[in-house]
Amino acid sequence: MNTRLKTAAYVGPGLGWLALFMIIPCGIIFVYSFFERGTYGGIDFIFSFDNFNRALDPIYLNILLTSGRIAGLTTLIALILAYPAAYAISCAPTRRQPVFLFMVMLPFWSNYLIRTYAWIVLLNREGLINNSLEGLGLISEPLPLLYNEFAIITGLVYNYLPFVILAIYASLSRLNPEIREASEDLGASSLTTFLRVTLPLTMPGIAAGSIFVFVLSIGNFITPDLLGGGRLMMVGNLIYDQFLSARDWPFGSALSLMLIGVMMMLLFTQAIAVNKSMGERV
Repeated sequence: MNTRLKTAAYVGPGLGWLALFMIIPCGIIFVYSFFERGTYGGIDFIFSFDNFNRALDPIYLNILLTSGRIAGLTTLIALILAYPAAYAISCAPTRRQPVFLFMVMLPFWSNYLIRTYAWIVLLNREGLINNSLEGLGLISEPLPLLYNEFAIITGLVYNYLPFVILAIYASLSRLNPEIREASEDLGASSLTTFLRVTLPLTMPGIAAGSIFVFVLSIGNFITPDLLGGGRLMMVGNLIYDQFLSARDWPFGSALSLMLIGVMMMLLFTQAIAVNKSMGERV
């Protein structure tokens, strides 16, 4: 009995926090999605599937697909940049690795908004990048780097890249070096060892980092607003507008529920892949 009480004391606060700030709000969103918007906003408690039918309209589906494409590109670029960085850190001397990890985490010492506004300073027509390129004579007029898809992807990659580096580094640091040594002793080249040994064994970290970046990017609304200038609508912006501008909470709830469903499917797929990978290792 004492063991059960101790377990409840340890687990209870965390479960209570999750229930209060995640499960209950998600439940409210689920319920609201089946009702209708009131004449002057608010909710009319009339059961209907109209919100989901409306969400499947080509206009909103196109926004969802655009958001998925941007999130996918962000994830791909983050992986391309993160894996070499994580690999280099894992191969560095043990005493230096904490320093490199500290440098990776350093951007999180500043606020997300401040980091995003910094990119506005860098990317605008009179910003540091354009002025530097003009000063070097590489361009004759400022490049349109801001308020477009390029700026949005750049901001998302910058803000979420550390998560991918840490996830991949965690997999690499747990990798037994004797496995790679055995591969090389059997005659495999460094490239073959990486492609057939290191890369497959670090797939859980790659999957975790990819899902993390994709999920955060597809629902982001701050970066498209600031770096996109509101010219490119993502699903996060659409949901934000439905709740705070249009006051159509039922439709916003239906869109949120669809987005949560996509995220849950991705997380479920990741869990299956990780379990399969762990089973194969055993």
